[in-house]
Amino acid sequence: MDGNEHNRLVKGALLLTLAGVISKLLSAGYRIPLQNLTGDLGFYVYQQVYPFLGITAILALYGFPSAISKMTAELKAQGKSLSLRCFYMPLFLLLSSLAGGAFLFLFFNAEEIAVWAGDPNLKQTYKLAAFTFLLIPFSALMRGVFQGMQLMQPTAYSQIGEQFTRVMLIIAAAVWIYTQSEKIYTVGQAAVIASFTGILTAIVILLFFFIRYKPAEKQRFTIPWHYYVKTLLVLGGAAAFIHMVLIMIQFADTFTLIPALQEHGLSRDEAMKAKGVFDRGQPLIQLGTVLGSSFALALMPAISGEKLKYDAQTLYHSIYSAMLISFYLAVGATVGLIMIFPETNRLLFQSDDGTNTLRILAIAIFLSSIGITAASILQGLGYMKRTAGFVVIAFFLKWISNQLLVPLFGITGGALATVLSLTVFTVLMVAGLKQKLPDYHMKKHVNGSALIIAITVMIVFLWGMDHLVGPVASRSGLFFYVMFLTVGGAFIYLVLLLRLKAFTEKELSMLPFAGALIRIHKEREG
Repeated sequence: MDGNEHNRLVKGALLLTLAGVISKLLSAGYRIPLQNLTGDLGFYVYQQVYPFLGITAILALYGFPSAISKMTAELKAQGKSLSLRCFYMPLFLLLSSLAGGAFLFLFFNAEEIAVWAGDPNLKQTYKLAAFTFLLIPFSALMRGVFQGMQLMQPTAYSQIGEQFTRVMLIIAAAVWIYTQSEKIYTVGQAAVIASFTGILTAIVILLFFFIRYKPAEKQRFTIPWHYYVKTLLVLGGAAAFIHMVLIMIQFADTFTLIPALQEHGLSRDEAMKAKGVFDRGQPLIQLGTVLGSSFALALMPAISGEKLKYDAQTLYHSIYSAMLISFYLAVGATVGLIMIFPETNRLLFQSDDGTNTLRILAIAIFLSSIGITAASILQGLGYMKRTAGFVVIAFFLKWISNQLLVPLFGITGGALATVLSLTVFTVLMVAGLKQKLPDYHMKKHVNGSALIIAITVMIVFLWGMDHLVGPVASRSGLFFYVMFLTVGGAFIYLVLLLRLKAFTEKELSMLPFAGALIRIHKEREG
């Protein structure tokens, strides 16, 4: 790989990372007005269908495109063209078979699935959600081809277009449901329609690039059916699972939380509202995880199995940088959110309901940030199957833990189950990283004294402001107060980390706003 090709690949990977961050911020952000407009019950309905929509999105964005990208690159390396007859049609047929199977299963079992989830009224929502699987072949095939050709812009632009369309339609639907006093189950159906329209938007954007680049040629060769099927199922499935850890946790909640809450002693309506309160933590976990892992994931293009062979020292430095940045940011975001959660809960969701439970759930920010960063490193090194297996273990552990803990402790048991499953997931990921890289010693690179001082000073600041200011009555006043606490706490934490040399100058040089960060880093020396 020459220098220009490597630079193009790195820039493309960074573009995809940026698109992913923007999409995740949009995805987390719209849930707050959705809950405000439709209440905890409306939010509950949305969260009951969201895992199905999330699985569809990940299969179309990460899973199958990763497999198709690999096939595209390997076939071109063999001198074979991407012909309509021998490449596009066979893969489209295989994708359609897989997506069609998922559609038929969900559509014809929607009633049983709704009953299993503890709410038969979700039947029509699940039936409607089945149709989103039918669009997977179109977007996944084009994204995979473009990525295999190292053209990342089509995937990035289609991802942002899809998410923006979906968010705008869901918020518009929430406003309409609020003003027209529609039934809460309309929320779920509106979410499905918004997702379907978003995927259609992505397909239109991808078609524009497909017509522009025309990545199809005329050539015949023996169709390698076994290779196509194996790569789609094994590599595509593994790549999808790696990005699914938080969705799989929510998927377990969809089927176990309502029945377990009823076993705890709540009526069905009370259980539905309690799950809506519990689900308030999901957008905050997502936002915190984006903060904790996005800067670190920006370093992922520098990590590959090939580099381990010819430049191990640089590879280890990139891995240390990614894990350190994720660790420090995740610790700060988790502790900060736990400290200001009462004010955050009142500001975003207009009540104190579930504050203590959601404080426990906030620990998931730290765990998922570290686990996802480690998973991404292992994926970059080529260890995808084992990483996907760890996600499956976390899913089943969450499922079982919900059934054991929620009947005893209510939604607090659900929070404990999430923390337990993500703890195991993160430990497995870090252990896997250590096993694959025997010279990896993360503890030596963490500046423990700097971390303790920075965290302690931030906690004192937040605690002191809480006692100095006291309760804030108005929502507008609460907004400015929470923003002040957030910005002030983050500023104190980061400046202390920089001044106390938690990062090296080389690590800071790879981050956004590197110049300003390095100046703060050097001030203590001056």
